[in-house]
Amino acid sequence: MLEVTNLSVSYGGLRALTDVTLSVKEGQFVTVVGPNGAGKSTLFKTISGIVPPAAGQITFMGTSLFGLPPAKRAHLGIAHVPEGRQVFKTLTVLENLEMGAYPKAGREAWHHTLDRIHTLFPILSERAGQLAGTLSGGEQQMVAIGRGLACAPRLLMLDEPSMGLAPAVADTIFERVSQIHREDGVTILLVEQRVAEALELSDHGYVLETGHMVLDGPYETLLQDDRVRKSYLGLS
Repeated sequence: MLEVTNLSVSYGGLRALTDVTLSVKEGQFVTVVGPNGAGKSTLFKTISGIVPPAAGQITFMGTSLFGLPPAKRAHLGIAHVPEGRQVFKTLTVLENLEMGAYPKAGREAWHHTLDRIHTLFPILSERAGQLAGTLSGGEQQMVAIGRGLACAPRLLMLDEPSMGLAPAVADTIFERVSQIHREDGVTILLVEQRVAEALELSDHGYVLETGHMVLDGPYETLLQDDRVRKSYLGLS
């Protein structure tokens, strides 16, 4: 479904990503982990078209994404839930979800998708008329994920969905993301610092450090790697 090949990205002369290669097959749950500043968010921004690449190739469903603006990529079925939630604070919860349904697939499936979002996150139905900026952090994250689902995506990219949330709220978010994958068959690409939980959900994981992919494999393989065990899982 998604193929990233030898991708390099530079910011102001500094290399943020170098020869990064990643593959996501349809129906998979793939996680990218790594420390702060490793380039994880840059990778997502480049896939969604916010940041231009310096070299390499990205294809989605066999179509090259280079030269396509972010809106066109959304119409192909790529939804990006950004780091820090970034809800439209002066719009209501419902209006935020409606903004996500802009692509054709989202408009066509709107009533079904809205019901599904409310099933996953019942609080969003209760708060439909409330301004998103007045919600708690966890509720805003639910809005951000719901907005991503509203476009009826083929690929849902989630950037640090647990960031800044209380552990119990983060656990709920993880369970809902897993549910979206299991029950709806949505392909998931996740960036997350709660490494153990994220990798455990995944079919395949990648470790990104200082702009380089240093390791990848299924959860069981990564769990056996000494660097992953020590640096990310706190195991000796």
